[in-house]
This record gives sequence, C-alpha cells and structure tokens, in this order.
Amino acid sequence: MTAYRPTPRTTPTRYRERARYDRKTVHDILDEALVCHLGYLGAGGPVVLPTTHARHGETLYLHGSTGGGPMLAARAAKASGSGLPVCVTATLVDALVLARAAMHHSVNFRSVVVRGDARVVDDPAEKSRALRCLLDHIRPGRAADCRAPNERELAATGVLALDLVEVSAKVRTGAPVDDPEDVALPHWAGVVPLRLTAGTPAPAVDLDPATPVPSYLHP
Repeated sequence: MTAYRPTPRTTPTRYRERARYDRKTVHDILDEALVCHLGYLGAGGPVVLPTTHARHGETLYLHGSTGGGPMLAARAAKASGSGLPVCVTATLVDALVLARAAMHHSVNFRSVVVRGDARVVDDPAEKSRALRCLLDHIRPGRAADCRAPNERELAATGVLALDLVEVSAKVRTGAPVDDPEDVALPHWAGVVPLRLTAGTPAPAVDLDPATPVPSYLHP
C-alpha cells in the first residue's frame, strides 16, 4: 500500500484539504524532523514531552530513560497486557505567512500525527538496532563512528516502539489568503522562508587536534 488508511482519529476536523496520507510524505517529514513530541496519559494527567526519534521502515522508535515517565507508564501497561496509548507529533516550520489582516497570519508547515499503542523494546537485537537508528537519525553514519553503549548504559536507556498504522500528515504551503476587501490595505503581506541549517562543526576542547572532521559532517 502506498498510503495509510484514514481513521476517525487521523481525519482533521479543519482544513481537511491539507491532510496527506501517502507514505512518502509521512516518511519524509519524520525523517527530516530532529525532535518529536510524545503525548500520553500519566499518573497526574496528560503529559507531552519532547524527545528524539527514528523511523525504521514502518516502526517509529522513541528514545527515553528507563526511569522516565513514559517508560514507567509503558512498563505498567505491559504488565497489564497492553501497550501505552500515545500520540506522537513531529512538525517542520517552513515559512512565516504574514497577511494584511491579523486573523489570516499563519505558517507554512509540514506535520505528522501518529496514534497508537507504544511498546517497550526489550529484545536486545531490536534495541541495538533502534539505538543505531536513533544515532544515524542525528547524522547518517554516526552510529558506526562512536563507542557502542555498554551494559550499564543500555540498562539506563529505554526505547519505545510505535507501529505506523494510524498516521496522517498535514501540509500548508503558499501565500497569505486575505479577504478581498483587505487587499488594498497598506500593510506588507507575503512569506518569510525559514530553514534549519547546520553550521561549521566546532570540536570539543579536549579533542585530539589530529582527529579529522568526519565526512558525514561536511555540507
């Protein structure tokens, strides 16, 4: 299948024309975004936390700590024979959209929402693969260019897995949309493009000067 099947939970109630369900759009957004937000119901109420993620095929891996709230909640859910109900979002802001009227200001964006039951990754082989994916999501090639985690570090690191089943993307592009009666107003209107770019790598103060900058960090 080239697209995800819409469900009541992945169908927008506003601007439905901006919804996207094709896998390429969803995958591209998840792969480009460096941070996602994980929402779940904690003991004290709803919680939304920023975290790092990586996609491996149709599985989204989420980084965490074994003592963190999401991991503890997922462990409790597993003990009761279920996964942890979550909502994961990732957003890329591409431009500021300035209209003549305050009401019509907006942003051009690409976003993904994933709903489902997250599971704790306990299998050693899958956990190692997930951690490599998380490192390579930061910068492709990094997983092979650093020391692998030892047993103590692995024990302290948690990973959640979420299958990409209930998924939708939403995309806004283009210029501001002003009301016809506002077009003649003497206010600047248009789009201010935004982009995230990497700067020049700055070596650690204790790095051996003979250590070259890895090729994967060059522009």
